[in-house]
Amino acid sequence: MNGKESKLYEALAKIAAAANEALGEPGEGHGHGQEEAEGGKAGGEPPSCTPKSLPGRLLVKAAETASKINPVNAPLSAAFAQAGEGFQVMEPARIALLTSKYWGARPRTLTVSFMETTSASLRNKIISHMNAWTRTGSVAFAWTAGAGQVRISRGGGGYFSYLGTDVLHIPKNRQTMNLQGFTLNPPESEYRRVVRHETGHTLGCPHEHMRQALVARIDPQKAYDYFLRTQGWDKATVDAQVLTSLSEASLMATPPDQTSIMCYQLPGTITRDGKPITGGTDINATDFAFIGKVYPKAGAAFALAGAGAEEEGGPAAAPGGGGDWDESEDVEVDCDE
Repeated sequence: MNGKESKLYEALAKIAAAANEALGEPGEGHGHGQEEAEGGKAGGEPPSCTPKSLPGRLLVKAAETASKINPVNAPLSAAFAQAGEGFQVMEPARIALLTSKYWGARPRTLTVSFMETTSASLRNKIISHMNAWTRTGSVAFAWTAGAGQVRISRGGGGYFSYLGTDVLHIPKNRQTMNLQGFTLNPPESEYRRVVRHETGHTLGCPHEHMRQALVARIDPQKAYDYFLRTQGWDKATVDAQVLTSLSEASLMATPPDQTSIMCYQLPGTITRDGKPITGGTDINATDFAFIGKVYPKAGAAFALAGAGAEEEGGPAAAPGGGGDWDESEDVEVDCDE
């Protein structure tokens, strides 16, 4: 590994560590509190979601996995566009930054398990909202009593999900999605807003409000003041979660859509023009159309949630935190499975 590549790896590790640290100390209103778990708060700021980053040491491996599962993930067009006259093969760390994480066009069913004992009625309700995406897409979700590919915890940590194929690199004793405090009590609108949003991340979709055109509308100083006051976030967290735009070269995407389920609701008080970024509360027509293109249906039958199953689901394993883990726990992914 040359010096330049080594520095890129170090930078990637620092980015991942900063994201994990930001999530590990959620501010006020980050996720469901006890009051919300028992029926929902009236008013207040909507809880925040943070797509989780893998430890820096795994970013290149994860990019290789994503590209093997779905060759379209590999940033070939970006590589040639940036090469110019002095074309050189891009370093693995740079490729990792530009690699998307979609599962590929082949219809598939991802298994889902719950880290805590969860009633069949709650399991089925959550998974039914995850499967809302199958209206146009070919990736479905089905409960398993074992350790699923998608593992949901309702413990502390707010709302988060690892992105797309990254879930395959998470140790099986750790959640890949967190839905803090979810019970059968929150209104249907909360399931649509939160569960469907986090499932969008599991399908590989990043936050829409971090598209360049939407980030450009935000006044940084107003954003720092607002999120410190409402979420308890420091400047670094706001930079990471709101003000750092995604690389358009790494996206298979529609034009920026502020009503997407993947977009935060951001008030006009932090935008340059005083107009809010409205955010989405459910999967909209553009979301459905995009998922239908990324995961086209081919007449395949889907195995949906285990409707009618009444047995209690025990924990697949003790839930782990959402941050880093010991390198000995790293998962070796077989893309041919």
